[in-house]
Amino acid sequence: MIGDWLDIGSVDQIAPGTARTLPVVGADEIAVFRTQKNEFYALVNKCPHKQGPLSQGIVHDNVVTCPLHNWNISLKTGEALGEDKGCVPVIPMRVDAGRMYLLRSAVVGSRAA
Repeated sequence: MIGDWLDIGSVDQIAPGTARTLPVVGADEIAVFRTQKNEFYALVNKCPHKQGPLSQGIVHDNVVTCPLHNWNISLKTGEALGEDKGCVPVIPMRVDAGRMYLLRSAVVGSRAA
């Protein structure tokens, strides 16, 4: 089972209410978010509007606000909220024993796209 998941580090690397980025060779950078409620999410680090860096946005509840034009993006679904339309890919993620894991096929498979 662990072979299906990439260990990307300790949860302590990301403070609550912030994000960190993970470069992926040959694919889009991934933003890993930690909410104030200690929930973790991973999205491609591009707003669907103007490709703003979501990792630099404000995290509130299960939403990140893009720093460029204030679009609100659901961390759960990647969908733009409100009247805005668009979606950013969500990377399946899990936390186990204080370690963060991304689904290998979602990260490695994204290189071919």
